[in-house]
Amino acid sequence: MRRLTLILAVLILISGDTHAQNQLTDAVPALPPFSDWLVALRQEAHDKGFSDALLSETLEGLEPLEHVVQSDRSQAELNPGFARYLSTRLTPTMIRRGKEKATENRTVIGQVERKFDVQGRFLLAVWGMETRYGRVTGNVPVFQALATLAWEPRRATFFRGELFNALTMVQRGHIDAPSMTGSWAGAMGQTQFMPSSYLTYAVDFDGDGRRDIWKSTGDALGSIANYLKGFGWNGDETWGREVKASAAVRAEIARTIPKRTEGCYALRNMTERRPLAEWQKLGVRLTNGKPLPRAAIPAGFVDVGERAFLVYPNYDAILAYNCAHYYALTVALLSERLR
Repeated sequence: MRRLTLILAVLILISGDTHAQNQLTDAVPALPPFSDWLVALRQEAHDKGFSDALLSETLEGLEPLEHVVQSDRSQAELNPGFARYLSTRLTPTMIRRGKEKATENRTVIGQVERKFDVQGRFLLAVWGMETRYGRVTGNVPVFQALATLAWEPRRATFFRGELFNALTMVQRGHIDAPSMTGSWAGAMGQTQFMPSSYLTYAVDFDGDGRRDIWKSTGDALGSIANYLKGFGWNGDETWGREVKASAAVRAEIARTIPKRTEGCYALRNMTERRPLAEWQKLGVRLTNGKPLPRAAIPAGFVDVGERAFLVYPNYDAILAYNCAHYYALTVALLSERLR
C-alpha cells in the first residue's frame, strides 16, 4: 500500500500539474485502504444479486496490483512518436503472419465477411494488433486487475462497472472465474474484449453453444466483425487514405475547419468531416501529389505530425475499438498490407 501511494505521488509530481501538486496532501489520504474498499464493493455486489459463493470465488483475498496502476498511466498509445509506434507493430513478421492466417482461415473469414459485411483484412488487422493473431492474450487475473483499477481513482467508475460485468459473465456461465485472465486492464481473449464488450458483441459464430473468444478463431473473428458493425461499419467503404498537406495547408485547415466536439479524445483531436472536394480546394493531395479522388464520401483530417490522413466514417469504428489515433492508423495501414 505504501508503494502504491508513492507511485501515485510521483506520477502527480512529474505531470507538472501545479494544482494537483498543491492538492497532493489531501488527495492521497482520500484513497481508502483496499481491504475496506473491497468489503464495500462486495456488499454492493451482493445487493445487486450476485451470490455469496460467486463473490467468495472471485473477490476474496484480492490484493491490488502495482504494475496495473503503472501501466494505466503509461499506455503506449498516449506516447508521442507515431513513426516509432508504427515501426514496432507494422513489422515484416506481423504482415507475414497475417497473410498466413488469411490463407489458413480463408473459409471462416469469407463466412464472417458475408454475415457482417466487414472486409476480412480489417478483421485480420484488429486481430493482429490486439493479440498477434491470438498468440498473446495476457495472463493477468481479470478480477484482480479490474479491482485494482476500480479502487484507484483515475477511472474508477468505468472499471467498477466492468468488474460487475465480469461477475455477470461468470454468473451466466460464459467462463469460469479461474480461466479469466487477460491484459493489465482486464481485456480478454483473442479479441481483447472488456467484459461489457463481451456481453454486448461476442458471438457464437462456430455454433457450438459458446461465445468463445479465447479458443475459437471463428468466434473471435465474428465478434470483432460484430463489434465494428455495431459501431457503424460500412462494408462498401474503406477507412481513408494517407495524404500530403504542406505546412501552409495544415495552417489553413486549422484556421477554417473546426475540430469535432464530441466523443473520446482522439475523436475530438481530428477535424469535422468535409467532402473530398473541399479538401482538394484547401490544397490536400494524394501522397504522390495527384488530386484527390472524386468520391462522394466525407472525410476528417488527422494530423500525427510527420504524416497526415483523410479518414472516412469507418475510421470511427476502429477508434471505438481503441480510441487512439496511433492504434487506429496502424490497424488501417496493416489492413492495406493484408489486402
